[in-house]
Amino acid sequence: MRSAYRVETVRAAEAALMARLPEGALMQRAAAGLAAACAPLLGQVYGARVVLLVGSGDNGGDALHAGARLARRGAGVAAVLLGARAHEAGLAALLRAGGHVADDPFAMLARADLVLDGITGIGGRGGVRPDAVPVVRAARGSDAVVVAVDLPSGVDADTGAVDGEAVRADATVTFGAYKPGLLVDPAREYAGPVRLVDIGLGPHLPDVPDLEALQHADVARLLPVPRAESDKYRRGVVGVVAGSARYPGAAVLAVTGALRGGAGAVRYVGPAGDAVLARHPETLVHAGPPGKAGRVQAWVIGPGLGDTPGVAEVLASDVPVLVDADGLRQLDPEEVRARAGPTLLTPHAGEAAALLGAAREEVEARRLDAVRELAGRYGATVLLKGSTTLVADPGTGAPVRVNPTGTSWLATAGSGDVLSGLAGSLLAAGLAPRDAGSAAAYLHGLAARRAARGAPVAAYDVAEALQGAWRDVTGEATA
Repeated sequence: MRSAYRVETVRAAEAALMARLPEGALMQRAAAGLAAACAPLLGQVYGARVVLLVGSGDNGGDALHAGARLARRGAGVAAVLLGARAHEAGLAALLRAGGHVADDPFAMLARADLVLDGITGIGGRGGVRPDAVPVVRAARGSDAVVVAVDLPSGVDADTGAVDGEAVRADATVTFGAYKPGLLVDPAREYAGPVRLVDIGLGPHLPDVPDLEALQHADVARLLPVPRAESDKYRRGVVGVVAGSARYPGAAVLAVTGALRGGAGAVRYVGPAGDAVLARHPETLVHAGPPGKAGRVQAWVIGPGLGDTPGVAEVLASDVPVLVDADGLRQLDPEEVRARAGPTLLTPHAGEAAALLGAAREEVEARRLDAVRELAGRYGATVLLKGSTTLVADPGTGAPVRVNPTGTSWLATAGSGDVLSGLAGSLLAAGLAPRDAGSAAAYLHGLAARRAARGAPVAAYDVAEALQGAWRDVTGEATA
């Protein structure tokens, strides 16, 4: 599992560690790791042209010391000083190693093989300063590989927001711990691939991070596995209320996702029964209302529902309920908060904006803030879909989860219906909403990658690839 920590937490851990180390030792650890990460990007260090964009803080010091190490290996290293002052020891080390301060930063950038962004560190907010903007743009327009030191300058480490001009890096080398902004869009897009350098912060960081990203082993531990004595009820029965005369396909996609999610049976309730049975004859179909359909361990309601009623009746049940798409438009926060059973809401950014009374652009710019606010307002677990999918519990102190899988090809009609069915199936199998949403998003994103392989996919392609994704995660043979 990848864990990310807010700036104040990282700062406290750094202070605790520095109190036990000789002066400057922590910066030397960071610089050594940074230089080691940059060397393969250059191919050959000797003779390479490296430009350091140096601010006045410790971030600039990291860049200067790393530049000194590269200079000692034969690279030509020039520093562009963008702060009121440069880190004194770092600049002295660079000059001793044969580096120099650039007289003409634009000429140096035009010839650079690698640019190290050390303008601002993890405490930066609101974009880079105006005087640094031309240099940042020149670096971006060059042919050089741009590597951010700890975090791209101009992005918000805690929220992932980008308010102003920021460095768009080809890669980021971060120290000690991931920062939330490295894992959450829009800042994640500016960071590129992220390499974590261990500088010894681990023992000084709290056990509970601010953000976490599951990996294969974490998801495998969550996924239900039937036992010899299992029957369809022990495995879980999920009810799906979806589709309409106008959108029968939403019902088919949600049911497909549910069948691929490990539930023992799927009960479909709605007007698209014929379409569902034509694709999945094993489905238990009922015309409705939901309360008359039979026993379920969880409900999924909303995909393609239109204005069809049923949300209030489903919310009145005491089993876990997932609400998506059209179902979200019928929600009353007080009704959700008063539920006896747990609730999982799965909006995309536009739906989240409507629930919050905000603009879609605001949600997309500050996804972490939006998912936390929604979870608190509705007293429900919220899975916020998008380029970065986030899962947050209401007021539990549990870390927000960020999904690391997926592809931009997932931005296709019906893919969210498949995700809803999949997550609902995991709810019916007994997973808590946070785990069900996280595992479903992970499998869904992995299935999309398998199905796409760099080419367009349809939602049903993603559903059909879920079995392979499940096998990938659990390590089962594909034969």
